[in-house]
Amino acid sequence: MNETEKQLMPQYGDNQKITDGNYDRSLAVKCVNGTFVGKKAENIISYKGIPFVGQQPVGELRWKAPVDVTPDDGVYEAYYYGKSPVQASGDPAALYPTGEDCLYLNLWKADDAATKKPVIVWIYGGAFDVGGTTDPQYDCHRLIQEHPEVIVITITYRVSFFGFFHLSHLPDGKDYADAQNLGLLDQLKALKWVHENIAGFGGDPDNVTIWGESAGAASCSLLPLLKGSHQYFHRVILQSGAPAQTRSAEQAIAVTDRVMEALGCKTVADLMKRSAEEITNAWTPLFGFYQVLGIRTMPERDGIHLPLNTWEAYANGAAKDIEFLMGCNKDEMNTFLGVTGVDVWNAWAGGRLEEKLAQLTEDEKKKVESYCHDIPGESYEATVRLFSQIMFIAPQIRLSEEQTKAGGKSYTFYYTVESSLPLIKAGHASELSVVFAHPELQDFTGRAYDEKFCKTMRKMWVQFAKTGNPSLSAAESPDGKAKQWPLYDLKDKQVMVLDEHDIHPAKEADVKIVDWERTYFLTNYYMP
Repeated sequence: MNETEKQLMPQYGDNQKITDGNYDRSLAVKCVNGTFVGKKAENIISYKGIPFVGQQPVGELRWKAPVDVTPDDGVYEAYYYGKSPVQASGDPAALYPTGEDCLYLNLWKADDAATKKPVIVWIYGGAFDVGGTTDPQYDCHRLIQEHPEVIVITITYRVSFFGFFHLSHLPDGKDYADAQNLGLLDQLKALKWVHENIAGFGGDPDNVTIWGESAGAASCSLLPLLKGSHQYFHRVILQSGAPAQTRSAEQAIAVTDRVMEALGCKTVADLMKRSAEEITNAWTPLFGFYQVLGIRTMPERDGIHLPLNTWEAYANGAAKDIEFLMGCNKDEMNTFLGVTGVDVWNAWAGGRLEEKLAQLTEDEKKKVESYCHDIPGESYEATVRLFSQIMFIAPQIRLSEEQTKAGGKSYTFYYTVESSLPLIKAGHASELSVVFAHPELQDFTGRAYDEKFCKTMRKMWVQFAKTGNPSLSAAESPDGKAKQWPLYDLKDKQVMVLDEHDIHPAKEADVKIVDWERTYFLTNYYMP
């Protein structure tokens, strides 16, 4: 049993209905869909496995939009996480039981009588293909110990072929018009539950920040584009994710058709007869994230839930009333390189580069080739740098640009802290152990980072959730030095450089985050 499995084992279990009246009233909170009883450890109360839907998406509800909760006077344990969503193996969340019945949330709060606390809702990443709240990284006990003035919630959503699977083109697919964006609809339903119930936990429904990394950050950038979403949150924190992480209907259909062929299915009715395990077994060798670096699963620009052009929506002010804190890591794709190894990376990147170049004009191809030619080093360096730009860095800067042009606010960061592990550098997801206060989890870091830096970064995140501005006075800052974080602006394009030993603002031109001539235009082609 490895360290991750050891951490997960004590959390296995099934929450039960409490019928004998024997429970601690001080740990019970009445919600629309029941009274939920948490567990207290030290001075932190956690509530795990609270359902935010009226019926789980199983049986006839497979590939259907989440169902609203119904009033319930019952009393229920909230001691254990719900299931992780169905997915291929590889992610820590998949070590926990998985199932289609996975729509639950978890909440951590300090044991005090304070009310109207700012609320932060975490949405996990995993390329929209893997992930779950059961990952030990996302346990928020320490974060709340350090910041008892906020409440943090983690929510589960459907991923992979149950969360983002285009079906409406099939002969009997007309009743599945939401299937391509179910993961986002799950997130929105969870946010509705939070809005309606958080006051009972001491939270402020009018001060909610959504927060995510990678696919979770992309989700947080797309949620403002969903109809009716703005009533549920007012601030957004994005770590390495933007509206470029979407696909067209044609791209989505191509994925569905390959899976259907592998399964020998022609209709939704055929698919409904297949078990989750059978579909997973067909999916994994084709698109598995940890198996073949699939990265084909994404929300769809369907013209129903999401606009056909997400950049245009931001440019037109779709989120100008929402405050953003967002940014990217210096060496995003180095994490993928470090995890897969050089040979797997080179094979994957070579195929994807060919696909990307085929989308471009001749002039654009020359720009990309020129960019790659100017990058020195090993065989993988050029494609690692290029795909860091395509997938994360250029889209993050473009989102700051579009949000600012539209009259909105963006506080933008550039994270530069390097891992001690080979190849990873300041790679994708390497900041997660920092923001969640888990220095012992070193899968991407290889070491514990400077404690004052970590505390300062967490403090800025919480400060933003509380006030809409991540700046810290000298008195507020853990290192005793003021951190004045400027808004991103169109002239100087100011960012906050999150350096382990020198957090400081800088002009984009001085740190050269994006290549404005040779990579920025690639955001027009989206991610896949």
